[in-house]
Amino acid sequence: MHRRTFLQTLGVTASLALSSRADRLYATESTAAMPDLVAVKNGEPEALFDRGIEALGGMGRFVKKGQTVVVKPNIGWNAPPERAANTNPRLVRRIIEHCLQAGAKEVYVFDHTCDAWRDSYRNSGIEQAVKEAGGKIAPGHSESYFQTVAIAKGRRLREAKEHELILQSDVLINAPVLKSHGGAKLTVAMKNLMGIVWDRGEWHSSNLHQCIADFATYRRPDLNVVDAYNVLQRHGPRGVSTADVANMRSQLLSTDLVTVDAAAAKLFGVDPDTVDYIRIAGEMGIGRKDLENLQIQRITL
Repeated sequence: MHRRTFLQTLGVTASLALSSRADRLYATESTAAMPDLVAVKNGEPEALFDRGIEALGGMGRFVKKGQTVVVKPNIGWNAPPERAANTNPRLVRRIIEHCLQAGAKEVYVFDHTCDAWRDSYRNSGIEQAVKEAGGKIAPGHSESYFQTVAIAKGRRLREAKEHELILQSDVLINAPVLKSHGGAKLTVAMKNLMGIVWDRGEWHSSNLHQCIADFATYRRPDLNVVDAYNVLQRHGPRGVSTADVANMRSQLLSTDLVTVDAAAAKLFGVDPDTVDYIRIAGEMGIGRKDLENLQIQRITL
């Protein structure tokens, strides 16, 4: 399917993301005073997000009336929600609801899955959650949906094929699940962005950690929401059974990819500098991992 046909099928309007991103340069005084990171614990996914996004100024800070939003959860695996291989569908539903309440025209959800995409979408519970919330599920299984973009600041990764929905959207909300990963040690916000590109196999064969950091120089989501309600502690990224899962009932929110990943690493119980892509991204100045010097709002429900 050609690009024009795909976008017309989804009903995407070509609103210029450039103008909306320019609007965000004019931050209000209240925005400037917002915390760098919000950490919420001891709640259900919906309540965690309600309090977290409130602490960051509300969804209206990120989504304006009439805008097109893409929510990017992890839907990579054909596994049920209790295995924690994918983002919790209850969180995805709640994010969409907040976006629509803020006035979003359309909210799309997709992932370039590892397992068969239809099975992953369905068995993760995310497809049903999206439909119930009023969002739209989009496919990411065909190379024809992706366009080549230049990674000008990349050290190893110089270009990538990015899903056109991201290129056409006004707002990108990154919603990874925190879990272990055999190759990257952890998968959190920066690594979750591998699901918006087509050619990720090249990353695995060409210094995975550097490529993850390189791509973060190009694509920085407007908001990152880390699902740490159920955390896959072993045998990631797919997991084997619920015996590998810890119920942490937590959530992390930040506009900074590096900050939220560093905090997630600590929550997982590892030093952020031992996760190479977090260390590299910090060294490259992509974001801040010096959590001790940042404003963190901690909320217990």
